[in-house]
Amino acid sequence: MSKTIILLMSLCVAVTCFANEVATEGAEIGKWTMDVDAAYKLAEENKLPILMNFTGSDWCYWCKLMDKNVFADAEWQKYAQKSLVLVTVDFPSNPKIVPEKYKERNKGLAKQFAVRGYPTYILLDSKKKQIAQLGAGKEKTAASFRNEILAAINLSPEGIAKTLAKLENAQKAEYEALIEKRKKIIKDLEAWIMTRPERNEENLAKYNKFISDITAVEEELQKYW
Repeated sequence: MSKTIILLMSLCVAVTCFANEVATEGAEIGKWTMDVDAAYKLAEENKLPILMNFTGSDWCYWCKLMDKNVFADAEWQKYAQKSLVLVTVDFPSNPKIVPEKYKERNKGLAKQFAVRGYPTYILLDSKKKQIAQLGAGKEKTAASFRNEILAAINLSPEGIAKTLAKLENAQKAEYEALIEKRKKIIKDLEAWIMTRPERNEENLAKYNKFISDITAVEEELQKYW
């Protein structure tokens, strides 16, 4: 392997590490920190949502995949630097990664938000109220994960009210109709899941149809955001 290739690989690793660097004290918009109190204060002062990343940074495959495919991407960083306060709640195998003073607090946060696996992403509003819980995915990108967050924010009660406040009467009626349509599809999906359908191709197709219908409505809603 040539020295040039080795150098390029080293630079790529360095960029990824730098992009996902986590502070242990203080908080800045769009940068990961373990300092939850500073993050809460920053979010409240700037009226920004908080994304909490419950992770096993040095051992969790899916966590590392999201770090690489989403959080190291320049598109994600551009979005986060203007729009999010980022918190890392880490449960690494190497005990030196997390300061001792945060370890018990991290356990408390995991219990508070009912975290059962890693990674789990908890989205909060600026007043620390939970908006959504998000997960990892092999196909997720910076753009797709950003869109998940935007949808969760805009489809929260506060987000819906904010959108309605800026619409004209005719548009309000259209938007409210789409919101109700989405609610009905989700309610029907939840009711169907409660019947404990068998795992077969027919039911998989039915599930995918529910998801497709929800996605289609959300794409219509995005036009109003």
